[in-house]
Amino acid sequence: METVIGQQLINALQLGSAYALLAVGYTMVYGVLRLINFAHADVFMIGAYIGFFIFTSLGLASGVTAFIICVVGAMIGAAILAVSIERVAYRPLRNAPRLSAMITAIGVSLFLEHGSRASPIIGPQFRPYPFIVPPESIEIGGVYIPTKVGIALITSIILMIILSYIVSRTMIGKAMRASSYDKEATQLMGISLNRIIVYTFAIGAAEAGAAGVMWAMVYPMIDPYMGMIPGIKAFVSAVVGGIGSVPGALIGGFILGAVETATAAFLPSMYRDAIAFSILAVVLIFRPTGLFGIGVLEKV
Repeated sequence: METVIGQQLINALQLGSAYALLAVGYTMVYGVLRLINFAHADVFMIGAYIGFFIFTSLGLASGVTAFIICVVGAMIGAAILAVSIERVAYRPLRNAPRLSAMITAIGVSLFLEHGSRASPIIGPQFRPYPFIVPPESIEIGGVYIPTKVGIALITSIILMIILSYIVSRTMIGKAMRASSYDKEATQLMGISLNRIIVYTFAIGAAEAGAAGVMWAMVYPMIDPYMGMIPGIKAFVSAVVGGIGSVPGALIGGFILGAVETATAAFLPSMYRDAIAFSILAVVLIFRPTGLFGIGVLEKV
């Protein structure tokens, strides 16, 4: 029994870390722009493909070096894509009604999905993901941990620590938090709002790009629509933790990962999604701002 629990705990941590990395992008953009960036899940998908093409085109050998190259390349590519999306699609609508920006975000998401499907580079077919790290396992106390799961989990934790440091300790992070609280006052202090928004999109997308590679590495099959379900689950994680709260998004991701893993382990797997969304409904009923969200009063 202890072995089963230990195995499920590893699975929960791995799944929760992927949701957490994705949820961070949703919550950071919402915190600064009050925008739900529906295209974020497709940036995750593009990140997985960037890692795929880096590995196959460079002819890399499986190992930690190849993993680092693919993850770093995916983070850079995803960040560039997200900044381009913000500049072309979102910035012109910054002062428009929120509904216009939301519809645009949905349009960008559909464009990335169907554009990728129609492109000769990606195409509509499912692709098996290469073994970026060797398909081996290590045993710890009777619990078998695949190398790819262990590396993905450790990398996710490192990225979360780096993100927490950036948000809480650096000038960029302080400016982001100030902008989420009061944009006008932040600009009066001489801080460029455009620059902060670019940093926000870039950092959130970099996390999503890394998550895309690690997700595809653990669940080795990719297609242009692979970001839909993880994106929805990550958005649920952000809302459960408190949309706009980075610690809340991280904790929400691990909560959802634990719930899904426990459901799949001890109940029929068909109930996994239903229970996950039931948690969202319960949280919204009894804690509308999420577990770590803070209500904001607005003058009308």
